[in-house]
Amino acid sequence: MEFSGQVVLVTGGSRGIGSAVAKMFAAKGALVVVHYNRNKSAAEETLKSLSGEGHMIVRADVANADDVKDMVDTVVTGLGRLDVLVNNAGIYEMHPLESVGYKFWQDSWRRTIDVNLIGAANSCYCAARQMMKQGGGKIVNVTSRGAFRGEPEGPAYGASKAGQNAMSQSLAKALAPHNIFVYAVAPGWVATDMAADHLAGPDGEGIRGQSPLNRVASPEEIARAVVMLASEGTDFMTGCILDVNGASYLRS
Repeated sequence: MEFSGQVVLVTGGSRGIGSAVAKMFAAKGALVVVHYNRNKSAAEETLKSLSGEGHMIVRADVANADDVKDMVDTVVTGLGRLDVLVNNAGIYEMHPLESVGYKFWQDSWRRTIDVNLIGAANSCYCAARQMMKQGGGKIVNVTSRGAFRGEPEGPAYGASKAGQNAMSQSLAKALAPHNIFVYAVAPGWVATDMAADHLAGPDGEGIRGQSPLNRVASPEEIARAVVMLASEGTDFMTGCILDVNGASYLRS
């Protein structure tokens, strides 16, 4: 798990899981690019916290195909290569079918799919094209337990993450001849800013109780799985979906 000389792009890297991933890669010698969309100050704070020098931040709306291309081009222009892409950027919107209007339903689905699935697909395309020129690389897509367990109040999120899983496996087959390896990490609940209100509220005890460990994951635990998959010696794991949910949802 040593990444000296490697360039790692982490989308949604300004906070939460993405920030933890960025810090762990930097601690292991990588040059890290922290992507953000709106929260530049958080991205700058993450950048300041990274071990070593030569890291950078880049802004893009991953739902915008041109932004995604520009993001990857900026990384390659600035640092000369791209060895690892971590697709972590994503949104979650509540849109329970029984209580939202038809237009709200459609808009929420479109926004979620555009960011979580199409944005990730475009990032994979642009990154993989660069990796082909270099002779290889690794892509890790951060998906979700919700792809399997279901998201009744946010079905678009569950569908988008299931799509990411399927995309990861399809690309693992397509890109292996190019020495590019693709993986998915599927967390359950994670102690991030986005989850803080839920975990602190009346549902918190029940959420923690979903796991026999009686807690949720830390961002660092998810980051450790991501970094492990991106490290040397995992080529034959390409196409895997790694569950990191504390046995809160088991499948076989």
